[in-house]
Amino acid sequence: LIYKINMVVRPLVKHLNVKKRTKKFIRHQSDRYVKVKANWRKPKGIDNRVRRRFKGMYKMPKIGYGSATKTRHVCPDGFKKFVVHNVKELEVLLMQNRTFASEIAHSVSSKTRKTIVERAQQLNIKVTNANARLRSEATD
Repeated sequence: LIYKINMVVRPLVKHLNVKKRTKKFIRHQSDRYVKVKANWRKPKGIDNRVRRRFKGMYKMPKIGYGSATKTRHVCPDGFKKFVVHNVKELEVLLMQNRTFASEIAHSVSSKTRKTIVERAQQLNIKVTNANARLRSEATD
């Protein structure tokens, strides 16, 4: 008897993902006016206190807040995402299955999804959204 061993794919290395800043950068005076949204915009005024970096003002985004290269774009499960549209694209991940997890694209049909998920299981590749658009068999 041959038993199919269904192992869970684990990442090759799982680094601790440390963020330098978790708070959002908010736009100057967005708390004061409803018409000014909170989405970040760089202040450009000649007398602007935020642009001139006065004490007690909002922080501005800068390159130093970037993530570490090892943990950039890494999901909490330790994998990086790779968007897949068909089975052929899935086979790109054959040698990288411990670094990247595949994510089936939004536009892929449920029939193609089924074949992608089956092939991913054969190649031992993690699919992040494997259960999307699955129809249960007992709907009669």
